[in-house]
Amino acid sequence: MNYPAQPLIDNHGRIIDYIRIAVTDRCNLRCYYCMPEEGIDYVPRDHLLHYEEIERIVRILAAMGVKKVRITGGEPFIRRDIIHLMESITRTPGIEALHITTNGTVTKNYIPQLQAMGVKGVNLSLDTLDRERFLKITRRDMLDEVLGTMHALVDANIPVKINMVVLGGINDDEIVTMARLAEKHPVDVRYIEEMPFNGGGHAQQTTWRDHHFIAERLRSEFPGLTLIPSEKSSTATNYGIHGFQGRLGIIPAFSRTFCGSCNRIRLTPEGVFKTCLYDRGMFNIRDVMRSGASDDQLADTIREAVGHRATNGFEAERQAMQFPYLDNSRESMSTIGG
Repeated sequence: MNYPAQPLIDNHGRIIDYIRIAVTDRCNLRCYYCMPEEGIDYVPRDHLLHYEEIERIVRILAAMGVKKVRITGGEPFIRRDIIHLMESITRTPGIEALHITTNGTVTKNYIPQLQAMGVKGVNLSLDTLDRERFLKITRRDMLDEVLGTMHALVDANIPVKINMVVLGGINDDEIVTMARLAEKHPVDVRYIEEMPFNGGGHAQQTTWRDHHFIAERLRSEFPGLTLIPSEKSSTATNYGIHGFQGRLGIIPAFSRTFCGSCNRIRLTPEGVFKTCLYDRGMFNIRDVMRSGASDDQLADTIREAVGHRATNGFEAERQAMQFPYLDNSRESMSTIGG
């Protein structure tokens, strides 16, 4: 590949410098809002991107100006030797930040290695602090493991963001309770609107809670809630409260109010390249690589896809709906990349 490449800019003038890579669609939880109780049909292992292929993609994208990588899943830490991939990514010239999204159930033992490689932050999925409710939502009794991971990450001085999917009638009464985590610990608590990617397990909540509901609930409990300026590309509206060690954030993932400044692209476990969470995928980069494409050809294919990006998530969804076989609720967030 000819270095340096031109920056990666979409057809709406947005600079792309962040990729989220789902390394597996497998997960040891069965979260209500992500998949049905019986699970989903997992991608055959030989269809997954190999680590060497992921490393190659990251290297090409880094030459095109991508600086931030997030490793997600499924649950990334259940894929064998994932630490070696993470270490390789942190050594890639041009990559400035590696972040991880995890459910925290099997993460704790890896924290010394994450600390050593300089991971910039961990997003920890946690939707309740009640053990029985945790079991109801995730269909697994592993709350203690997740909390143990949270405390160990804090002790290791790795920045932590707690991601709570707000489910109407299920955990929306814990919005304030979860906020108290940011009062007692140096963590950010972020509230995420439920999205329709649940693997066909259920219809979206009839008592769906949007970002307005969440904000009003927080303001009613914390009159001192103060808006904090955020990076232009941030998906969250962030708030501070006097006396809190951490911050609060609200992510309008279904309302999609942040699309105009989106700087990210996605890669699914089997190599589907997505320019939007709500699109159906632009092409399969695994197949292009395995057909013998050079680095320059891969870069051109990526640039072509980014050059046909939807204006926002609503447009991407409308375009996807032109394909009758597609039903977003049949997709699981674990196959897209959390």
